[in-house]
Amino acid sequence: MSAIFSPGKLMLTSEYFAIDGALVLAVPTRLGQEFFFEETDDKNSLITWEAYHQNILWLKTVIDYKTWQVLETNIPSSAEFITQTLKNVQQLSHIKFKTDLTYHLKTNLQFPADYGLGSSSTLMTNLAEWAEIDPFHLNTISLGGSGYDIAVAKEKSAVLFQSKPEIKYEKVNFNPSFKNELIFIHLNQKQDSREGIRFYKSKKKSQELVNQFSEITKKIMLCDELENFSELMMIHERKIADFLEILTVKERLFPDCPSFVKSLGAWGGDFVMSAKFGGYKNYFWEKGFPAVFEWSDIIGL
Repeated sequence: MSAIFSPGKLMLTSEYFAIDGALVLAVPTRLGQEFFFEETDDKNSLITWEAYHQNILWLKTVIDYKTWQVLETNIPSSAEFITQTLKNVQQLSHIKFKTDLTYHLKTNLQFPADYGLGSSSTLMTNLAEWAEIDPFHLNTISLGGSGYDIAVAKEKSAVLFQSKPEIKYEKVNFNPSFKNELIFIHLNQKQDSREGIRFYKSKKKSQELVNQFSEITKKIMLCDELENFSELMMIHERKIADFLEILTVKERLFPDCPSFVKSLGAWGGDFVMSAKFGGYKNYFWEKGFPAVFEWSDIIGL
């Protein structure tokens, strides 16, 4: 079988405000999602879909793509999502699902599904590359969202991304001199990004505030000292907490942490970023968060 790979992502700045065009800095992760594909000319017009999580079979479904009927599956709701997504692929592509070939398609998510590193965006990007279609268009009609995660998966690079007035992004070399002082902590829960976005959209916001996050992102790109970076991260966190009228993750979970703690992505779950301090591993372990990663463990740059 032939294969395609897309990396996961971590969003370092402008969470939520990305939707309204704030400049985002996002980086790729070492782990991502693999996509394997094989075509058989047997005139059956079938799709056999197998989805693995860390090499363990999670979903198997067989679809008739002439009628888009699910013929067999072990998880009906997930099969329904895959069917609709592949139907979107057919609509956009000039080459896939146009004849009566049988397709054997297999995915393997390399990171735990609850890590929030981009199981959906890596899927959309892999499918788009395979079907020779625009991944942003496929993502828009299948899922929605700003698309920053698609840009990271497509380019396999750190990116500066803006969703408005139109999607634009550039690959950047984000390689801070203090990167080995940064750590990433998983909060043991998967945040519902859509629910977080709904909450954000219910709040009135100004273009001035959106622009402030873009300016913070630009300053972060120029940082050459951890102290300056930490200060910008704390300002960023405070601005979002004040806007959403909720506690920061540091106030809620780590009030005595001697370093900054910055939420990454939708607040309340997935990963946070901090910096090393004496006994930092024991500190987070004792708080109930043993999954602590260094930059080189998780970032794929």
